[in-house]
Amino acid sequence: MTVAEQDLPLQCFYRQEREHPDQIYFTQPTGGGQVVELNWKQVGEQARRMAAHLQSFGWESGSRIAIIGKNSAHWVIADLAIWMSGYVSVPLYPTLTAASVRQILDHSEARAVFIGKLDDWMSMRSGLPEGIERIRLPLSPEESCAHWDDIVAKTAPLAGNPLRAADDLATIIYTSGTTGMPKGVMHAFGNFASATVSANERFKLGSGARLLSYLPLSHIAERNAVEVLSMKMGAHIFFAESLETFAADLQRARPTMFFSVPRLWVKFQQGVHAKMPREKLERLLRIPLLNRIIKRKILAGLGLDQCQLAAGGAAPMPPDLLRWYARLGLEIIEVYGMTENCGISHSTVPGDPKAGYVGLPYVGVESRLAADGEVQMRSGAVMQGYFREPEKTREAMTEDGWLRTGDRGQLDEQGRLRITGRVKELFKTSKGKYVAPAPIENRLAANPKVEACCVMGANLGQPFAVVILPPDVLAACGKDATQRAAVTDSLQAHLAAVNQQLDAHERLDFIAVSGDAWTVDSGFVTPTLKVKRNVVEAHYEPRVDRWVAAKSPVVWDA
Repeated sequence: MTVAEQDLPLQCFYRQEREHPDQIYFTQPTGGGQVVELNWKQVGEQARRMAAHLQSFGWESGSRIAIIGKNSAHWVIADLAIWMSGYVSVPLYPTLTAASVRQILDHSEARAVFIGKLDDWMSMRSGLPEGIERIRLPLSPEESCAHWDDIVAKTAPLAGNPLRAADDLATIIYTSGTTGMPKGVMHAFGNFASATVSANERFKLGSGARLLSYLPLSHIAERNAVEVLSMKMGAHIFFAESLETFAADLQRARPTMFFSVPRLWVKFQQGVHAKMPREKLERLLRIPLLNRIIKRKILAGLGLDQCQLAAGGAAPMPPDLLRWYARLGLEIIEVYGMTENCGISHSTVPGDPKAGYVGLPYVGVESRLAADGEVQMRSGAVMQGYFREPEKTREAMTEDGWLRTGDRGQLDEQGRLRITGRVKELFKTSKGKYVAPAPIENRLAANPKVEACCVMGANLGQPFAVVILPPDVLAACGKDATQRAAVTDSLQAHLAAVNQQLDAHERLDFIAVSGDAWTVDSGFVTPTLKVKRNVVEAHYEPRVDRWVAAKSPVVWDA
């Protein structure tokens, strides 16, 4: 797909700034229920002033500037300033350890770092190299460096509209690393442009959209589908304040487009059932006169009654969950992509869903299956390569220029893609049989009592699964033996149902219920809530012999 100059991110921003200078671009919570609003003209003014400040250091074009912080209006404005000044942005997750911060800043050779809104800055702070230039964003806990507002107040703005070519490097996004050390994915401005054009062709996105920014901007999904797409569409971005205020933030935004990972869609469903038991809801939805009222009330309660495009990604969406939302009148589109292709590869087509499939390639995307079933693709959104890692770049690409996704897939008669697992995640049991864990995990996750799971069992007679329960269910089981017995029975029945769908060598020997918290802070999941399989396997390996010896279909380790 040929990228037109007007589709490049900076050019899109300048167009919105010129055509809608007084239209609100950002709504930023500042605490206590208060918000600050910034229009396109104000955003452009601040970005140009900060860009002039960055240029005053005299660094060579293409120097890297890091951003560490939770999502905020000034995170995006800092990114714009970096781009306007001729530099390259390096976003860091706001939950990294000090060691990871140091690794990325050293590897990227960052000259400066913007420090934004953070929950645990003191534990990260020691990761900053000596001598790196530091700039404090509004809402930042850091107090020992120059503040954004002070710099902007005393710096004259850059003149005009600085441009960047399509093949200019825009950003280096370090992968969240489910299986090892992160790699720096290099994306040019043309990659972002190609991605947004493809998304627009698939979903026919109009102007006037409202978006809630809450998934990390350091991740490609939020970066592309919120930051860059907002510039193309002229969208209004609302920022979430915290986990505690998320429901209110969602109500404030009432987004017309909303993307989330499966675990949050499940939590929404669980919240609805906490107020209205599943059986009662099903009964009310069967009553014609109440059906529409109930649906509208539930979606309004979630803040999604204005949502025109709902999407789920980063992990497979359980088919039963998709059907549940469809009954409420909310079709959830499944999207499939990765950091290396700007998150743009396949999606289900609105109005033509098929449970278990991630749909068809976007316009401008070519896709194929290799001999071993690996999904390979190419498009204008594919990365330039891994920063300072030419060998890893060669490993990621075929000789004829296709990106190796590492995912194994199958196609149906219409060409829809189904992801069946990871090429390198297969493990062999002691019987010499290979097991693909991902499809089994997808079936296990269909049970609402399973918040997360991991199938393992290399060198054992049969595989098994470790599961995590929702916190409220786990707490109830710890206090009430009757409740624990009921959950045990439910999991045992679910295990039997799942095993009926599997080949003999794939059938799970047991389910182990863990009381550990699989969180970003505990290191079990990535910032996008993908389970770190190697971490889970290493953590539970000492317990496996005891679990096997228990000879029970459900083993409690909580």
